[in-house]
Amino acid sequence: MAGMYGLGRVYNVIPIAAGNAFKFRGASACSFVCTGNDTFTLTASATFGGSYASPGNIITRKVTNTATNGTAAWVDATQSGSNAVTISSGTVVFTVLTSQIADPLAYLKVSVGASGLVTAFLHDLTVQRKPANLEILGA
Repeated sequence: MAGMYGLGRVYNVIPIAAGNAFKFRGASACSFVCTGNDTFTLTASATFGGSYASPGNIITRKVTNTATNGTAAWVDATQSGSNAVTISSGTVVFTVLTSQIADPLAYLKVSVGASGLVTAFLHDLTVQRKPANLEILGA
């Protein structure tokens, strides 16, 4: 049985994304995997070094998990529209669709209030490339 590698074909990943800006327009969506007792705040900008501000209250759906090691089930949850998600423990995942972010905004950043961890998965890539040929997103 043959398999297919995902990196470059269906996703790109930024392992340490907390507070780091990156270009997201090369994907249909970006899912943020967040852990730690913290508030995770989404902002957007038209340029990498530009002024980051709320893209609006676009986060209404999230998925939570009481564990960080795969030993518990995921639970769908909703929240009032916001540009932030807060958890007290475990893991939360929220997804931003490219279509939710107005042009010309092309860069996202998720900031943490304390020491929360964030990993960003850009998925459903619009152009597939070998991993070595993927665009450098944080520049």
